[in-house]
Amino acid sequence: MSSVAKKLQELQLEIPVAPKPAASYVPYMISGKQVIISGQIPFVKGSVEGQVGKLGDNFSIEQGKAVARVCAINIISQLTEACSGNLDKAKCIRLGVFVNSTPDFTDHPAVANGASDLIAQVFGERGKHARAAVGVAGLPFGVAVEVEAIFEIE
Repeated sequence: MSSVAKKLQELQLEIPVAPKPAASYVPYMISGKQVIISGQIPFVKGSVEGQVGKLGDNFSIEQGKAVARVCAINIISQLTEACSGNLDKAKCIRLGVFVNSTPDFTDHPAVANGASDLIAQVFGERGKHARAAVGVAGLPFGVAVEVEAIFEIE
């Protein structure tokens, strides 16, 4: 069993089948040694129920972190498909985290940690990454968080 697979098992994380795109785009693109993963929203079994809200209004930082974590699970799902199941050859380069928030909300980094912390837990040293955490006026389906990623593969 690979080291990433062992870590997923330790964390009791079941990685779902990669969600299909919600619009006209591909879920990931491989360019050279990079896998660029399109923004993932928090689909759980095909639904965003319980993942809809706006930080600074009707969603807490803890709820936002939990949604960001679900997005990171979907990132791993797309990466699993891109790497034909071999996650040990992947290294996270960058995460872009979009937080659906009110204009006065300023804790975007705390929300983004929900995704960053999971990637670091799962990939260890290979999970350390650069990141942007930005507030936006809205996201698809009204979800609280969307996360995109760039990984390098061997």
